[in-house]
Amino acid sequence: MKKVLLLSCSTGQGHNSCAKAIKEYFSLQGVDCEIRDALDFVSVRFAAFISWGHSFVYRHLPSLFQWGYRRSENKSSSFGETSTVYRFFASHTQKLRQYIIDECFDAVICTHQVGALMLSHIQMKASLDVQTAFVATDYTCYPGLHACYLEKNFISGEEQIEAYLECGIPQNQIIASGIPVRPDIFEHREKGEAKRQLNIKGSSCHLLMMSGSMGCGPMKKILRYVVEELPDNTEITVICGTNKRLYRSLNRKYKIDSRIHIVGYTDEVSLYMDASDLYLTKPGGISVTEAAAKKLPMVFVNAVAGCEQYNMDFFVEIGAAVTAGTDREIATKSISLLCSATERGNMVERLREYNQPNGALRIYRELQKTESRLRENSLESGIA
Repeated sequence: MKKVLLLSCSTGQGHNSCAKAIKEYFSLQGVDCEIRDALDFVSVRFAAFISWGHSFVYRHLPSLFQWGYRRSENKSSSFGETSTVYRFFASHTQKLRQYIIDECFDAVICTHQVGALMLSHIQMKASLDVQTAFVATDYTCYPGLHACYLEKNFISGEEQIEAYLECGIPQNQIIASGIPVRPDIFEHREKGEAKRQLNIKGSSCHLLMMSGSMGCGPMKKILRYVVEELPDNTEITVICGTNKRLYRSLNRKYKIDSRIHIVGYTDEVSLYMDASDLYLTKPGGISVTEAAAKKLPMVFVNAVAGCEQYNMDFFVEIGAAVTAGTDREIATKSISLLCSATERGNMVERLREYNQPNGALRIYRELQKTESRLRENSLESGIA
């Protein structure tokens, strides 16, 4: 396996982060990888519009986002071969097909259903000699996946296999690899040293607050409630992602409070997690997977629901996270956990038992194994 195309989609950064994690690991193994937005093969302007629209609804109209997701779950025919959605994307697959041929890719990996749907149509109409795979970025099976026919489906874990079977995906095409996250997430710094690097007191209990790359959710209100009851010897870091308005607002309010650290977009999430005792976040698939790999207890803000509801339910059920119905209650639960090393320790133990796998590594090994088997079969056929 020498060259791989990673088809993502700029509807939030989770799918892109997953693709980047795969690329980073594969590149370390000497595999040439390229990431493309599947929507670019429809049109670059269309891709930009969809990305903007998704970001706007996600941040400002979360109830509409939730309604749309539930509707797509309840109406699976929306993605069938006769549906408007399917026909639209199928009609824009020729550029993608030619690109795969021209660039001589050995494998195409999709981290979003749109790319998977387009690639499935290509393979059904005039199959290309490439390995094909879908990679989940959440702890559930997505609406529309039943209309995708790729060779492999790499999913979050064994606990989600039943959902994929119910979606009609054959057992032999489901691999519980774990969701890919950046390789540095699996590198663990000693907590005291990580705190020192970030100018956080080694004796402080450290709460990390983050709501994904877009910085959505009721963070300002929750932070205010937490600060009102903040225990002694406790510090908070808030990572605002690309939400510059949130960053400016919080920075103005808390810049003279030495206990509160406001950060914009950062590539040092792994370091911040290593330096943290508790993580308050929305339950995005990448965020929760990174925290699980770090064995970091979580408090969830269900800002958007949709597929994130399943992520939240899973980690709450295994005892690695908590949540609550209101912003005030979420703040209260956070304070309670900050004051109880025993409760946090129990949550860490649940995460050790779960043992988050290295998704990118498992995907690489599986594709390499398949390529070796295909090569051997080809040689045997030639000899015969």
